[in-house]
Amino acid sequence: MKIYFIGIGGIGVSALAQYYLQKNNEVFGSDATASEITEMMEKMGAKIIIGEQSENNIKENYDLLIYSPAVKNDNPELVIAQKKGIKCLSYPEALGELTKEYFTIAITGTHGKSTTTSMIAMMLIKAGMDSTVIVGTKLKEFNNSNFRMGNSKYLVIEACEHEASFLYYWPQIAVVTNMEEDHLDYYKNFENIEKAFNEFTGHLSEKGLLIKKSDINLKTKAKIIDFEINQIEAQKLQSIMKVPGEHNILNALAAMEVGKALEIPENIIFASLGEFYGTWRRFDVIDLPNNLVLIDDYAHHPTEIKATLKAARQKYSNQQIYCFFQPHQYQRTQFLWEEFINVFKNSLDEKLVDKLYIVDVYDVVGREGGDIAKNYNSKILAEKIGDSAIYIGTKENINKYFPKQDAVVVIMGAGNIYNTSVEIKAKHLGTCID
Repeated sequence: MKIYFIGIGGIGVSALAQYYLQKNNEVFGSDATASEITEMMEKMGAKIIIGEQSENNIKENYDLLIYSPAVKNDNPELVIAQKKGIKCLSYPEALGELTKEYFTIAITGTHGKSTTTSMIAMMLIKAGMDSTVIVGTKLKEFNNSNFRMGNSKYLVIEACEHEASFLYYWPQIAVVTNMEEDHLDYYKNFENIEKAFNEFTGHLSEKGLLIKKSDINLKTKAKIIDFEINQIEAQKLQSIMKVPGEHNILNALAAMEVGKALEIPENIIFASLGEFYGTWRRFDVIDLPNNLVLIDDYAHHPTEIKATLKAARQKYSNQQIYCFFQPHQYQRTQFLWEEFINVFKNSLDEKLVDKLYIVDVYDVVGREGGDIAKNYNSKILAEKIGDSAIYIGTKENINKYFPKQDAVVVIMGAGNIYNTSVEIKAKHLGTCID
């Protein structure tokens, strides 16, 4: 088949493109900007157009067009493909079709999806179950890719709840790590979030399995297994795991339940979790000269922020901890305004962090408008948190406040603050290591 991908540089779309490449299909695509991902895809054989998306890009009669959920209905490539009668599927729709062809294990939740998906994937691989994996982050074990092609009936996927994408998926095992308010620009309230999760778990058959955190109330025809902090297992996990924090113990407990359900021997389950080094931008630790430690983290929700800072303090109990935080999207900042204020106030009061710096909000162009930015910006957020929070403006100013020695620095956020993290690594280590 000839398949065209709009937004081929995206973390999800690129994984699907790799799947079809490895199934010996011809892969074409476009993206607004070049990236490490698009360069990797080109090396694998994809033919990619970078820049303006135009109807002239769709010159051939493709068998299938797959597009990112971020693509608008008036996208010229999508419009002309539909006029030509080319089958067009969104990324969630296309992945949903694949879930019907495999024994699918789908992991969702407000937090912990990527880590738990990765833990389960590595466990199955170690057990010789050779799973195909699609995850929303890069793994060192996959050569810094978010995809692995397996040769068995098992498909392990991260099932994102954003705009209810997971409602296209039909798993045999579903894992729900947690359920909180997020993506309120779409869901509006927690009741709608709960409704969507219930619809997702409703896809499980009577022979299926739902593994969920014990305090989550969901309905399903399938068998239900609850997980929670078990003192004996938690102590054993804490002694072997390389990724810190109570939240990662919970992720590991969820992964363990999947392993037990698939009858993976206990020694392999624990060995796999003990060998897990974490995922890209999830408490990614780099040792720098002058007794500096850089922790690069994707956290952008108040619960994730608290978990990351708590884990940092547990790991580095006697060191100064600096935190540079970039809020992600004005709407999320508005919807979770009080939660952001409280989590940082509490983190400062509890000495989880010694110095806090707030960077300008990462604004997603075309997604937000109105007067939100005037009332819910980083400067006002820092003022609301109190004198201990310092607003520093653009992310480029991080370099002015970055300590010279003897500190742990957490660079946190889901936006382009990551670029600054890469630059700091390169500056201190003399080369870019990514």
